[in-house]
Amino acid sequence: MNEQPPQPTADTLEVLLDDHPIALPAERRSLSAIRTYLETLALENDRVLCAFSVDGQPARFSPVPPAKTAFTRVEGRTMGLTEMPLRMMETAHQETAQARAAVEAAVTLVLINDGPKARELWWDLARNLKEPLLTLSLLPESIYQPVAGCASLLQLRKWQLQQLAAVIKAVDETCWLPDAAALSHALEHLVLPWLDKLQQLIWLWHQTALAGTRLRLDDNRDVDQRTVAGT
Repeated sequence: MNEQPPQPTADTLEVLLDDHPIALPAERRSLSAIRTYLETLALENDRVLCAFSVDGQPARFSPVPPAKTAFTRVEGRTMGLTEMPLRMMETAHQETAQARAAVEAAVTLVLINDGPKARELWWDLARNLKEPLLTLSLLPESIYQPVAGCASLLQLRKWQLQQLAAVIKAVDETCWLPDAAALSHALEHLVLPWLDKLQQLIWLWHQTALAGTRLRLDDNRDVDQRTVAGT
């Protein structure tokens, strides 16, 4: 009968939340137990757990945490509710960068694979291209205030979905051509430019939202200072 590795003890385990050490209850030694405990602490302070790492490696927020019992350091990061739109844009920007790196690698890979494998490679990529748009779909309309005559956030997101559909359809048509270079060319000249434009757009939204957040903080600080001066 295989023995399970011992779970970490209070002497061997370090748990941090926003860089502050956390004293765990004795029964909280598994990863799922620790994560739930940190999530509870965050919620009690009107915050949410947004990052979770084990021994310096990010752990995905999956329904079932990895079955890891040998670890010595767990770290959690939280954010306030008002920070969530900015964090979602940062996540979307990162997802776009990851998709771009995968497509950039595929530009060469499809040239050294036969037709069926090259098509499967492209279809695997195509499924992931929508991930940044799904993340952006969670943004509230209030995060982006367009100037007069410009499209709303909802309309911009609709256009992005339509553009992605058109790009995927155009690349699909090259999958059946006998020359593998056609698919490679489509990835390089259709998919990569679309991802580059999406990154630029997300960065613009992020900078606009960040400026708005800083402006609100400055306004609140001025109000507080005037209130104190008037007392």
